[in-house]
Amino acid sequence: MKGVILAGGLATRLQLLTKVTNKHLLPVYDKPMIYYPLEAMKRVGIKEVLLTTAGEHVGDFANLLQSGDDFDIRLYYAIQQNRAGGIAEALNLAKEFARNEPILVILGDNIFNFDLKKSLSAFENDLKVNKKGAMVFGVHLPALAGQYGVIEMGKDGNVISIEEKPAKPKSDIAQTGIYAYDDRVFSFIQTLKPSPRGQLEVTDLNNIYLREGSLRCEIIDWWIDAGTSPDELLNANIQVAERVNGNK
Repeated sequence: MKGVILAGGLATRLQLLTKVTNKHLLPVYDKPMIYYPLEAMKRVGIKEVLLTTAGEHVGDFANLLQSGDDFDIRLYYAIQQNRAGGIAEALNLAKEFARNEPILVILGDNIFNFDLKKSLSAFENDLKVNKKGAMVFGVHLPALAGQYGVIEMGKDGNVISIEEKPAKPKSDIAQTGIYAYDDRVFSFIQTLKPSPRGQLEVTDLNNIYLREGSLRCEIIDWWIDAGTSPDELLNANIQVAERVNGNK
């Protein structure tokens, strides 16, 4: 399995903070935001990771992260020309890098401390048997789930539905920016049509797997989308500091 971290986007809601840098290089407590998904990749034993970002920022990432030795990984970079093209479009940059292997995808502003290793091991074992499948990771957010993609799960862990920011959520499970896909994902991306906001949506991609009955969901215990607003960035700093200091 290979890893992909998506660190592009326009960051319009953090504009004053991102005039001279990429939002994923902003600090969250004691290290840059991008360190958190890289550390998650390291924990599960992934050795090769592709980081996608805009061309004007790739040098900043390379200066900070270099070849990935500090994380015991081999780090590669890809330039996202259309920064407003959507998650699925950015993911498509990894097609040659993946080379027919399954991939773990993490959005660069997702912060969590859940160890994905057991879930990904089960995912890869399922692939050996069924030859197809995808996995999304959700988190219970009773008051906020409707602000994200909302996942409706069956008792067996299979996904029944995913709705993007519904007015009446069918569950309190918010879809995080953590995904695992089989090697067909890039052919599926080619079939996607832009949404009304002009993007190739990851929910549309996930729904392809859902329709064939091969999409599963795993629940994680704690997660923050640190790049959505100044308030959420501040919240991420506070919560990470509390957790780090609480473990000392």
